[in-house]
Amino acid sequence: MHQVYGAGEGAVFALRGVDLAVGVGEYVAIMGPSGSGKSTLMNVLGCLDVPSAGRYLLDGTDVGTLGENELARVRNRALGFVFQSFNLVPRMTAQQNVELPLVYAGVSRRERRERALDALAGVGLADRADHRPQALSGGQQQRVAIARALVTSPTLILADEPTGNLDSVSTGEILDIFDSLAADGRTIVIITHEEHVAERSHRVLTIADGRIIHDRPLSDRRLAAGARS
Repeated sequence: MHQVYGAGEGAVFALRGVDLAVGVGEYVAIMGPSGSGKSTLMNVLGCLDVPSAGRYLLDGTDVGTLGENELARVRNRALGFVFQSFNLVPRMTAQQNVELPLVYAGVSRRERRERALDALAGVGLADRADHRPQALSGGQQQRVAIARALVTSPTLILADEPTGNLDSVSTGEILDIFDSLAADGRTIVIITHEEHVAERSHRVLTIADGRIIHDRPLSDRRLAAGARS
């Protein structure tokens, strides 16, 4: 898989022949310096960008063949996103923030509420459902974001520097949640520049100059998502 921005002498080769497979239930960390291509790879995995060449298969579907509406549905239903900056809507309660993907999916109000409360309970925030983000700590806000990522039961959870804005205590709490999710068989890809965060994963990829230069794979898992050069 390749990703090129621009053309001619101004072309930027963000990904150069990446060949990657992530198996069901794998917990994978991607590391690399600034400009290495890890954010570009995350954007492709999250269906926010389409590779210039090669294919990206998500649960057996070639996302390059999908139109914009189909891609939007995939992002909403098959993918769960967790960001460094939480990306919560300030005027909404924790419950309402978690419900958002279900609103876009057309789920009924009653089912939205039940699923959102279950997701919040799963991250230890059942008693904070009615709180708005400003009334929550950074670690609690990130747990709300994780609940929102989980509420659609996605095929793949993508976390971009999820502990980057947290103190050491909150970081440990968030990593414990990811450990629990991985133990339950969730498929997780996390971008991080912190080695102690990457060490909690099952597999670490190091990327530099748009290429994967180190990969500690798990060979006994069947594929959930793949990218081919």
